[in-house]
Amino acid sequence: MTWKWFIKIITDYWPMFLRGAGVTLYISIIGTIIGAIIGLIIGTIRTIPQSDNVVKRVLMKIVNAILTIYIEVFRGTPMIVQSMVIFYGSLMLFNINMDKMFAGIFIVSINTGAYTAEIVRGGIISVDRGQFEAAHALGMNHIKTMLYVVLPQVIRNILPAMGNEFVINIKDSSVLNVISVTELFFQTSSITGNVFRFFEPFLIASIIYLVMTVTVTRILRFIEKRMDGPENFNVIPGNQMQVARPEDLVKKPGKTGC
Repeated sequence: MTWKWFIKIITDYWPMFLRGAGVTLYISIIGTIIGAIIGLIIGTIRTIPQSDNVVKRVLMKIVNAILTIYIEVFRGTPMIVQSMVIFYGSLMLFNINMDKMFAGIFIVSINTGAYTAEIVRGGIISVDRGQFEAAHALGMNHIKTMLYVVLPQVIRNILPAMGNEFVINIKDSSVLNVISVTELFFQTSSITGNVFRFFEPFLIASIIYLVMTVTVTRILRFIEKRMDGPENFNVIPGNQMQVARPEDLVKKPGKTGC
């Protein structure tokens, strides 16, 4: 009976499922964070305005060309192919025997960085040009304008997209089994080799993936709402801001505005 096997596999192999889920989450979290940092840096560099200096302008064109190649390569090839090329290619070409966990984090990070760079660039472009001009009028250079004016808005605006990248990384980390990273898919495959059954172990794995992705989505939505802050504010004397209470927004009887 399928359900008997289902219960037996959970009872006998739950530590392997748990270890695999832990490795999957670890790689996804670290890879998404590093990838977001890479994307922020690259996205900011690619939006630097052209300089009047010829040398700087040529240098920026070279840098932009290199970054464009990086983005197009990692967005245009599957992560499973990138895993094989990077892990085995580093050993064959440079005699570098990468640790499997490090290789997994590295691959997820640079893949995420390529996608995040375009997300960040789009977020920066969407910011009104008047804010750039106002910041420059106050004496801010490009770096200060980005740090204090633009990036705080961009980070809030791209948070849903970054949450989506995190969820994708949880699922796509399964391709790392080709380089023997012991994530959830790898552990599930090992279990199928022990019990000679495929349906029940992979059904359990799919449930674990679903629980992880749904939980992450709910947490990120909660963070988004917290970042939005209160919907209503009252300005009170002393240039202070106070959150309006719901009862204050209801017009009370006997008090009319004149």
